[in-house]
Amino acid sequence: MSSFELKQKVEALLDDEMGTIYKDAPMRVALVYPSPYRVGMSSLGYQTIYRLLNAREDFVCERSFLPDEPERYRKSNTPLFSYESQTPVGDFDAVAFSIAYELEVLGLLECLELSGIPLRASDRGGHWPLIIGGGPLTFSNPLPAAPFCDVMVMGEGEELIHVLLDWWKDSGDREKFLQDVALLPGVYVPSIHGEVLRPIAQVRDESLPAFSPIITANTEFANMHLVENARGCHRGCSFCVMRRTTNGGMRTVSPERVLSTIPDYAKRVGLVGAATSDHPQIIDILRSIVDSGREVGLSSLRADRLDDEFVGLLARSGARTLTVASDGSSQRMRNIAQKGIKEKHLRHCAELVRNNDMRLLKLYMVFGYPEETMDDIEEMIEFVGELSSICKVALGMSPLVAKKNTPLDGVAFEEHKSLEAKLKRVTRGLGKRVDIRSTSVRWSWVEYELAQGGWDMAEACLQAYRDGASYAAWKRAIVENRKKPAELRRPVDNKLRLGAMLPDDVLINSVDPR
Repeated sequence: MSSFELKQKVEALLDDEMGTIYKDAPMRVALVYPSPYRVGMSSLGYQTIYRLLNAREDFVCERSFLPDEPERYRKSNTPLFSYESQTPVGDFDAVAFSIAYELEVLGLLECLELSGIPLRASDRGGHWPLIIGGGPLTFSNPLPAAPFCDVMVMGEGEELIHVLLDWWKDSGDREKFLQDVALLPGVYVPSIHGEVLRPIAQVRDESLPAFSPIITANTEFANMHLVENARGCHRGCSFCVMRRTTNGGMRTVSPERVLSTIPDYAKRVGLVGAATSDHPQIIDILRSIVDSGREVGLSSLRADRLDDEFVGLLARSGARTLTVASDGSSQRMRNIAQKGIKEKHLRHCAELVRNNDMRLLKLYMVFGYPEETMDDIEEMIEFVGELSSICKVALGMSPLVAKKNTPLDGVAFEEHKSLEAKLKRVTRGLGKRVDIRSTSVRWSWVEYELAQGGWDMAEACLQAYRDGASYAAWKRAIVENRKKPAELRRPVDNKLRLGAMLPDDVLINSVDPR
């Protein structure tokens, strides 16, 4: 495929969009998602930063994504380019990455290489664009991505990104800029802070809600306007990085503000958040959307929050599947997860699916918690079998990947053979009645090692990337780099400039997640 054909493919995607922003401005920012377009355009945070930066007269923000087939870019000598103007990403003043989870660090490396930008921040001179890292990964552990970024925004970046880019725009000295911004709450500068993470940034409530400016059919949420009805979560699930202690708990958005973001041409609306169904006025929001003739979807449904009115509204809007999480194979495991969900809640969900003529109950479950045994798995098999007699059930299973800044931080990843044995037992017990899908045990282990690691795992990412990124390459890289002595990862001795001052209008609340 030639360079011309690659750009034609991008133009076809743009033709299917509504809300695309085309403009020019003195300060040019490339917003890069280290996964393909279909995934990146399903990210509410990514779309929000795009909208906010383009709202400024002095900035233009253009999008780019990890190509579906990076080798075609290499073979045609085509640099990674922006979608809106097809400008090479390496020619922008700044390049901002939104990283959702650990394995996307590989996409970060691929995008940098396709852009012709040195992978390590330490190898970049003053003429290279500023590389900014951010996204959901920063709520837990961004260390595996840190050596590849000049600076990282920890937590909520809608306000802080403006400060960073303003200071970068006015700076003529890269090192001085990094020393200055290192003093900002919520800013992590790897070359200065080393492996010591910074507090999480929190935006003002007036900045909520986040919502998407672009609607397209070519995403995981096809033709859907995305908007949050709340930020954060008030619950304390032990496995979750968005639990109440991470960033100030749950901050709700009024129904009026949520509804005001929906453009007239939007036929589908997705409510996004860590606890969308916990909003105290969720029924009012749902009813307004459904009464307007639109379809509606929610990113997270709590089984204990659902009733006939709630599910009835979803069914009226066209929903045929109800998706809830058990997050534990047995009641004992759900108690460890501090989920608060009981069998009676899940059984009621199955009844709601049947009573509202829905087709399917999707049930998601985490397994591999500490102390889990086959007895817990047997309890789950019996219970899910009972649910399948009420309505059709699909079961998604994921091994526990303990994250930093959660109560389960440091919990070991269960042995592969043990996890595989549990999956086989579930398949034997339920396979003829329930559609069972599981996240790969091996790739979950890779994610776990990165989630628990530091700069040693950044080295593992780089080695695995260069060796082809197969599972064997990852396993070898993780084992070899995990054994490196700690002194090789010692924080850089680079004193902060104490004379740097914060501007008066910087209003960033920080909550230390530790």
